[in-house]
Amino acid sequence: MSAVKGARTKRMPRAVREQQMMDAAVRTFGQLGYRAASMDEIAELAGVSKPLVYLYLNSKEELFTACIRREAQRLTEAVQAAIQPGLTADRQMWAGLEAFFRHTQENPDGWSVLHRQARTHGEPFAAEVARMREEIAAFVTVLIGAAARQGVPPAPGATGSNRSAELADRDVEGLAQALVGAAESLAGWANEAGGISAKEAAGLLMNFAWTGLGGLMHGERWSPR
Repeated sequence: MSAVKGARTKRMPRAVREQQMMDAAVRTFGQLGYRAASMDEIAELAGVSKPLVYLYLNSKEELFTACIRREAQRLTEAVQAAIQPGLTADRQMWAGLEAFFRHTQENPDGWSVLHRQARTHGEPFAAEVARMREEIAAFVTVLIGAAARQGVPPAPGATGSNRSAELADRDVEGLAQALVGAAESLAGWANEAGGISAKEAAGLLMNFAWTGLGGLMHGERWSPR
């Protein structure tokens, strides 16, 4: 009787158990890689049996896909939650970048799953990351579009026309894609290099992107001479 009661006290809600397994899987995949990670290691780290892992998620591929989706959702939500609608466009972009770099630094295993593992093991994993990237790029497109409508102040010491230049929709979308790609690469570099805070990384990219956007909005264009 006491053994039955003890067994019952150890039972956990399905959602909690799944959370444990997902946390263990993200850590294992992030540190060892998809191919090297084993379901035995994940089960041991989660404190559950291997059959239980397969009961919740049918295969290693499904488990990895679930990890990608969860980490992608968490990153996207972190960026979106940091941006307050009432802020100016530059403050919104700064808040989003800082949140992005903070999240990737505080969740290195999750970022490794998204940035390194998922992209290097083909479909369907790469497609999951691509969906996340497009969602963030669409969000950044809106921010750059808002900046274009508000008008961007010229960079200190900038020369050229002070006339605001309207950016085409295609240019705005292209700039958003470039900014997202730069943020991803910078996050990977910052995590590997170490000692670089989220504010420093965000400031580096903000200076690079916002100053350039300011020049574009004031009619400045680079051309080969």
